[in-house]
Amino acid sequence: MIILGLDPGLATMGYGVIEKQPNDNITAVDFGVVLTPKDESLPVRLAMLEEGINKILNKYKPEEIAVEELFFSKNITTGIPVAHARGVMLLTCIKYCGRLYEYTPNQIKQALTGYGKADKIQMQHVVTSILHLQKVPRPDDAADALAVALCHAHTSRFGKLFGIR
Repeated sequence: MIILGLDPGLATMGYGVIEKQPNDNITAVDFGVVLTPKDESLPVRLAMLEEGINKILNKYKPEEIAVEELFFSKNITTGIPVAHARGVMLLTCIKYCGRLYEYTPNQIKQALTGYGKADKIQMQHVVTSILHLQKVPRPDDAADALAVALCHAHTSRFGKLFGIR
C-alpha cells in the first residue's frame, strides 16, 4: 500500500511517500517539499500548493493519505495562513482519495517513539532508522511528513478513529 504523509505549511509543505508491504516492511518511496514564494499573494500560493499536491497524487497514486493536525502554542495569527494551506491540502486530497486520516503531533510522536513529547531530533533519527535511510531526510518538513506517513502505517488498523469523513 502506498501512503502519502503531509506536513502542512504555506511557504513549505512537506510530503513523504512510503510503501507498506503485506509483511509490514516499510520503505521510503520519495520525500520532499512544495515551496511557495513569500512575494506572491495568498490565493496564488494556495493555488501553487494545490498544483503541487496534485502532481504528487498523480505521480505516486497513494491509497491512503495522512495529514498532521495543526497545533498553535503561541500566536494563532501566524497559524491562520497555515490553516488556509491545510484547507487546500484537505480539499485536494479528499477529492482524490476518500481515505484521508489526521494525527496530532503527540500521536505521531507516540506512535514512532513511544513518547508523546519526543523532540525533533529524536523523531528524525527514528524516521531515518525505520526507513533504513543513509541520512536524516531534509528539509525538516519532509522528515515530518515521513513521520506522519509512518504513524499512519503503524496505526492504520485503527483507521476509523482517525479518518476524516
